[in-house]
Amino acid sequence: MAEKDQQGYPLAPANGHARSDLESSTLQSKELRRKKKIKCLLYIAAFAVFQTIIILVFALTVMRIKTPDVKLGTLTIQNFNVGTAGSPSFSMRLIAEVTVKNKNFGHYKFDESTATFSYGGMKVGEALIPKGRAKARKTRRMTIVVDVNSAGQLSGNSNLSNEISTGMLTLSSHTKLSGKVTLLKVMKKRKTAEMNCTMIFNVASQSIQGLSCE
Repeated sequence: MAEKDQQGYPLAPANGHARSDLESSTLQSKELRRKKKIKCLLYIAAFAVFQTIIILVFALTVMRIKTPDVKLGTLTIQNFNVGTAGSPSFSMRLIAEVTVKNKNFGHYKFDESTATFSYGGMKVGEALIPKGRAKARKTRRMTIVVDVNSAGQLSGNSNLSNEISTGMLTLSSHTKLSGKVTLLKVMKKRKTAEMNCTMIFNVASQSIQGLSCE
């Protein structure tokens, strides 16, 4: 009888525990996939932000076309002659260095131009600036020679008389270069570089006292 009772009441199977372990494993797998998906999205977002920053930097530096700078560099004076306060006049030969500073990542090709030298708004000399090219991020240097001469057109000029008396002669120079900046051999944009310089000459020492350009 005891054996029959034992056979009538078998031990409960462990199916409940197996099902619980399977559900737990499935949840962990889903959580792991969710975390991987979030991590992947974060990587994609970070890469997109990085690419955006690179594009902005490229657009603000490389692709931004700037106007080149043109200035007078060193000046050498030859054959400097000055009249008197009563009969004011002057003449000289200037050997000047013209610099074209190209701040772009593409070359700047400019047309032929002139450098005009004036006294009190009146032209007293002019020099030719040949066409040329300033390489990317480089400075092009050119030498020009100009004969400056008041040629009697400033006789009776009281301001010139005063400057000759004080021994300081002031001249101005103006140049405008027109050309094109080329980027990546495709993108071209016209840019005009302009220069205005003021020169102060020491009459006694026949030398440059001061030079400033804008």
